[in-house]
Order: sequence, then structure tokens, then C-alpha cells
Amino acid sequence: MASRAQKMPTGLRILSSAFVTLWLIMAAFPFLWTFWGSFKVELDFFSIADWSYALTGERTKAAYGQPFTGAGYYGAWVQEEFLKNVINTFIVCFFVVLTSLTIGTLGGYALSRSSYRYTFWLLITALIFRAMPPITLVAGYMLPFFEWNLWGILPTTIIVLVAINQPFTLWMLHSFFQNIPKELDESAKVDGCTQFQAFRHVIIPVMWPGVITTGLFSFLLAYNDFAVTSMLLAEENRTMVPQIAAFLGTTYTEGNIMFAVAAVVSATVPLFILVMFFQRQIVGGLTAGAVKG
Repeated sequence: MASRAQKMPTGLRILSSAFVTLWLIMAAFPFLWTFWGSFKVELDFFSIADWSYALTGERTKAAYGQPFTGAGYYGAWVQEEFLKNVINTFIVCFFVVLTSLTIGTLGGYALSRSSYRYTFWLLITALIFRAMPPITLVAGYMLPFFEWNLWGILPTTIIVLVAINQPFTLWMLHSFFQNIPKELDESAKVDGCTQFQAFRHVIIPVMWPGVITTGLFSFLLAYNDFAVTSMLLAEENRTMVPQIAAFLGTTYTEGNIMFAVAAVVSATVPLFILVMFFQRQIVGGLTAGAVKG
């Protein structure tokens, strides 16, 4: 009787299924449409005369003899050497995540176990810096970078992205550490561990999903950044997002939209793979951060 009472009515189940299906279609449509269009020529994908050309590929057939072409990918990856931008992106992301997590785990653990009053004000200060527009920090770094001839290279961009990302990392990891009982630290110390050994061998394994979740968000911040990377990196050191913008062209330079479309698809696919691979850890980390242990 109880299971029947808790069973969702048929009408409500159909309505909820229809809503979820519609939401998935709306969410996935932009990427699927971009993926489809990346194998067309610009006159098909952005056709003003007839939108159906984007489906049938009439002008793509006329140019290449078939309704699909990889010319956009060839142009982006071979002609414009998009691989260099991909490598630059992953170098920046790796060091941003590594630095942010190292400082964030040590700082978050120390603040979560501290009983001093300044702990609260440190966290509030970090929150204020996180709320500031990133362009504010970039402007502050520009003068010393130019004076010391450090503008345009990857390390300077990594420093600024870490500075922008660190308050978020500190807050997030601090909340995870707070949900771990302090009795675990005390038990490890009774067994002969130092404070750092207790942190390394007892606390970190318990909150590993939280570290992965925070690391993923840090990765996404660096991976998708445009404001910082476009201002601080020279043309030869661009990451993917500024390079995609360069493919579109400007008032003074001619671009190639299909190169940009192909590059957008290329940059999006790794994110899908990453989220699918770490989905269990992400859900576990977010749940651990939301539920008091």
C-alpha cells in the first residue's frame, strides 16, 4: 500500500518525462547544430537565401562534390596550426589546477581547523576578491608585466588565473574540510601522526571527491577564460578561446567563420569527455560539500 501511495501518477510521470526530454533537446541543440554545420561551407551553414541549405548542403556539394566536408577542420588544425593553441591551453590548465589545488587544500584545511577569529575575515576577504570582475585584476598586473618584459607569455597568465581562481578554491575546499569530523585528525595524532601526516594520509583520502570536484571547476575556469588570456597572451602563445575569436576576424583583419566553427567543436568535445569520465566524483564531491558530515 505504501509503495502504491508513493508511486507517481501516470499523468505527472508523462509530464515530467516530456519536460526532461524537451529540456535535453533544447540544451543539446546548439552543440549538435554547430557540430553538423562544421562539415558545411559558410554559404550553407549561414545561408540567408534558404535555411534548408544548412541541412542539404547544396553549396557544399557544388564546391566539394558531397554534402559534407572537413575543410573547416583542415583549415583550423593544419593551415592555422590550432594544435599549438590546444597545447597552450592544457599547459595553462594543468598549472592553474595544480597551483590552485595545492594552495587551496593546505589553506582550506588550515582554516577549517583554526579557532582564531581572523579565519572568518580571511574568508570574507577572499570572497570579496572573488566577486571582483577579473578585468580589475588584469589591469593591476599589466604595468609590472610590461615593465619587467613579462607580457605575452604563459606563466604570467597562469599567475593571474590562479589569483582569480584561488578565493573560489579556498572557499570550496574549506567547506569540504568542515564537513569532515575533527575526530579523524585527533585519532590519527593519537596513533602517532603529525598534523601534516594526518592531513595527507587520513583527511585527503576521505575528501578526494571534493578535491576532484574543485579541480574540475578550476580547470573549466582556465579552459574557458577569454578576458585574461586575450589580454595577457601574445599571438603566438594564444590558448584556444582567444584563437577561436581570432578566427572570426575583426574590423581590420579577415577571418574564416568555418575555421572558428570547427575549432569550437574541437574545443567542446574534451569537456564532454572530461565530465562523463569524472561524473561520479563530481556528484560525490558536490553531495559531500552540501551535506554536513
